[in-house]
Amino acid sequence: MAHRGLGQVEPLARDDQVALLVDGIEDLQKVQVHAAQAHKPAHPVKPQVQAHKPAPAQPAAPQATRPVMPQSPITNMADKPVVATPAAKKLLFKINELIVYPAHGVGRVVQIEEQEIAGIKLELYIVDFEKEKLRLKVPTSKSEAKGMRKLADKPLIDHAMKVLKGRARIKRTMWSRRAQEYEAKINSGDLIAVAEVVRDLYRSERQPEQSYSERQLFEQALERMAREIAAVKKIDDDMAIKEIEAFLAKNAHRNTKAEDGVPAEEAA
Repeated sequence: MAHRGLGQVEPLARDDQVALLVDGIEDLQKVQVHAAQAHKPAHPVKPQVQAHKPAPAQPAAPQATRPVMPQSPITNMADKPVVATPAAKKLLFKINELIVYPAHGVGRVVQIEEQEIAGIKLELYIVDFEKEKLRLKVPTSKSEAKGMRKLADKPLIDHAMKVLKGRARIKRTMWSRRAQEYEAKINSGDLIAVAEVVRDLYRSERQPEQSYSERQLFEQALERMAREIAAVKKIDDDMAIKEIEAFLAKNAHRNTKAEDGVPAEEAA
């Protein structure tokens, strides 16, 4: 056996090296177990499980709006907004003025007053029709729409008198239908239309007599026309009727045939 000097380690046999390696591993495991036990808490701590909370809903993005300027309270009368007052509409008719209303003829405005109807204040013309003993209330704002008008002027009356000179126009239709047309003209408020009825229904002494209904319509149209002429000329109604009848007897040009060639008496 050779002698080794100081500082030299004799190499271990293979079996000794394996045994030493196994012992080292066991010691290392023991050290690790001991260290783990030293750091282990006395009581085991249960892991806390946090409940899943839903994320709060994000508020919707506000839409772009125009900023509202705060209004300061009105403390002075001068600061109040000024509201324009609509100009009062000029009345078309005056008190005591004679007018013509389509369905009733000549009447007189006797008063202009305000009345509350269904919670609404209305300004009304109060119109009297002396011959018919009738009083009518017409809203001032709707008088034109209702056909209420002023008396005819002299040129219009002259035109109406010229209409009486024309030929009578008699249609070959049923009398009931023609009667409706005549009534519509009489109640139209148009002096020329009324004159046409007087012209068409007039009968001279040499012509056959009118039927009862024809005579009624003729007299109604004649009186309606005479009242307006009397009001314009400032004469009596009876005098105006006589003037029209005399004018018809002298100037009326009666056509012996209807518009389609049928005799007027047969068409009636």
